[in-house]
Amino acid sequence: MELRTLTYFLAVAERESFSAAANEVLFVTQPTLSRQMKELEEELGAKLFERGSRKTTLTEAGMRFRERAREIVELARQTEKEFAEQGGDEVVGDVYVGGGETKAFAIVAAACRRLREKHPRIRLHLTSGNAQDVTEKLDRGLLDFALLVEPADKSKYEYVELPARDTWGLLVRKDHPLAKKGFVTVGDLEKTPLLVSRQTMMMREFSGSLGRDLASLNVVATYNLIYNAAVFVEQGLGAAFSLEGLVNTSGRSRLAFVPFTPIRTSGLVVVWKRNPVFSRPAARFLECLRSEIGKRQAPPARRRAT
Repeated sequence: MELRTLTYFLAVAERESFSAAANEVLFVTQPTLSRQMKELEEELGAKLFERGSRKTTLTEAGMRFRERAREIVELARQTEKEFAEQGGDEVVGDVYVGGGETKAFAIVAAACRRLREKHPRIRLHLTSGNAQDVTEKLDRGLLDFALLVEPADKSKYEYVELPARDTWGLLVRKDHPLAKKGFVTVGDLEKTPLLVSRQTMMMREFSGSLGRDLASLNVVATYNLIYNAAVFVEQGLGAAFSLEGLVNTSGRSRLAFVPFTPIRTSGLVVVWKRNPVFSRPAARFLECLRSEIGKRQAPPARRRAT
């Protein structure tokens, strides 16, 4: 399977037309393109296209293959660009960082600021997603680093711990009884319709610390990232499991964050592949991240007595 074939496939998928892809994007004859796609289907042993009189659509197998094809083409593009930019004394290129929603991303952002101050021609590319999303991209080479909220499986990665912890609680409307109470107990969870992230649903450690399997509670919805879940909370569908500080709860906001009691927190780590062969920009990013972590861990300097 050649990279050119994947490019041809993606052009047909985007234009939903063999003729448009051939004439307007690829500049090849339509018979050539049709033959290439037929050979691709034979190689994969799957039908990728539904060919209609007016447009061509992807089959279910075609939609699955499209995601893989995009990743392969993007990885090839990144690799070519990385090697093209590696010459010379100035560090030029791209760093790809993924992570979930957390206030601790401010530490990563500070490291990125340091990086850009030293190497202004480095470009940063951020991807938001839960642990599964970002580790899959990390494993496939589409990310250099991933920020994960603990507990996380770090067995196949190298990592650094961030000097921060996130506090767990519920995101509720300000007129919710729990907002007036000021804290959440396990008993409160049993009486409350809940929105829970799919990652949290799978965290055995979290269920263990509560003494209850989250699936046994009144979970009315699951979510991936908190923003849209917060809209559900505003509409009164329930209270959302969340980390503190991810949603604005100040001023005129209709929402409030209520922590669990006893307090439950999670650590945070930045991970990358074991035995990495970093690009120069990625290596410089890690240097800046370690420096930022060291600065935040260092005890404050004592004032001399006068």
